[in-house]
Amino acid sequence: MKALPAEALALWRARSLCATLTRREVAARYAGTALGWVWAYAQPLLTMAAYYLVFDVVFAMRVGEGASTRAVGTYLIAGMLPWMAFSDAVARAMNSLLESANVLQKNPLPPMLFPARAVLASSVVFAPLLLLLVLAYAPLHHFAPALLLLPVLVGVQIVLCLLWGGLLAILAAALRDVVQLVGFALSLGIFLSPVLFPAHLFPEAWRWALSLNPMPAWVNSYQALLLHGAWPSVDNAIAMVLWLSAGAALLQVLLSRSREQLIDWV
Repeated sequence: MKALPAEALALWRARSLCATLTRREVAARYAGTALGWVWAYAQPLLTMAAYYLVFDVVFAMRVGEGASTRAVGTYLIAGMLPWMAFSDAVARAMNSLLESANVLQKNPLPPMLFPARAVLASSVVFAPLLLLLVLAYAPLHHFAPALLLLPVLVGVQIVLCLLWGGLLAILAAALRDVVQLVGFALSLGIFLSPVLFPAHLFPEAWRWALSLNPMPAWVNSYQALLLHGAWPSVDNAIAMVLWLSAGAALLQVLLSRSREQLIDWV
């Protein structure tokens, strides 16, 4: 059996263990705090509230012509929350094998169990918040039928994080420099996506650089759904398929070639 389908089957068989590890992962992040898991939701919610208060209420800033909406804070939130979800999930998944080295070395567990745990723990926090944006943006999308696609969009983003997070976890185990390089890429990636400004404001000569980032297709789709109640474009759907296919193909290769050495690397 090919490595990726075999790993997916192993994860399915260990789904109860994965759910338990995910719950522990979320609980461990906020252990010892008075509010516990509430902090998981409070942080992104307070960040979004600050964007709205500062940009839309206090300064009443406006985006230039051609943007999905003129209000800066409203525009930022629609793209920033999906980016935060992606960045958090991928970063945690990338470090998951290194952080679980002792467990992996002592137990015959599927290696991808740990990136999956990290991505799912992140998704437990961000997926409900992404869906709650439907209520916050109701005056803009008016509950158009296209909103039915939002849960699918969130689910496909989780799959993207699983594939690329697992891939990066193996690379990080083989070469620790990957952690530093990807951390820098994630901090830079927000500027190579239509999160802070519309894509048409990006210099045309450098617009090709946006294709180096997987998230523009998702961000554009979230903005279309939340700001207009419009269906995502075919171009964005094609870009999603390409990024998912590339992640699956590369993860398949890495799983096949690293199966014997992975435990030694971590």
